[in-house]
Amino acid sequence: MYVKICGLREPGHVTAAVEAGADAIGFVLTRSPRRITPELARELAAEVPAHVLTVAVFAGETPQEVRRAATESGVRAVQLHGAHPHEDFTALKDLGLTLVRAGAAAGADLRCGAFDEDMLIVDAPRPGSGEPWDWAAVRGLPQGRWMLAGGLGPANVAEAVAAAQPWGVDVSSGVETAPGVKDAGLIREFVAAARG
Repeated sequence: MYVKICGLREPGHVTAAVEAGADAIGFVLTRSPRRITPELARELAAEVPAHVLTVAVFAGETPQEVRRAATESGVRAVQLHGAHPHEDFTALKDLGLTLVRAGAAAGADLRCGAFDEDMLIVDAPRPGSGEPWDWAAVRGLPQGRWMLAGGLGPANVAEAVAAAQPWGVDVSSGVETAPGVKDAGLIREFVAAARG
């Protein structure tokens, strides 16, 4: 089970995610209580071993803005969240970074690669809400390397995986004690439960 921990802002939480066995770590570079600067993302990404994918998360920025911030942050992947057109992904292909497309399950093209992306994140009907949803509704629909997101936490990720049968899972608020405040213990519990 591929596991991505998103919205990290502090070195201790990055370390906790890496030590817990996370496959990918997300840094939010867009409007959010989890937002950090490209400079801080670069500092945090520099501490991440090569086998863990570092992801810069954007929502609504232009390809030029994404390109500049991703380059400044030194990440190995870019995630575009929301209604980004295919052209935005095409415009970023030459960066040589892993491209991740993320959006709500409803109304999205659920084929990984349909927008030239390398990975797909299928989120709740209200992305970013942190609310559990009907994970079983997407079972068998997404194709390729896709992660389930939306309302996941240590207590329910195993249930969600059984319901949706994703290739991976993505969590942010489910490993927090307050908006934007991660908890190392919850990160460890989440990774263990996702793989259990």
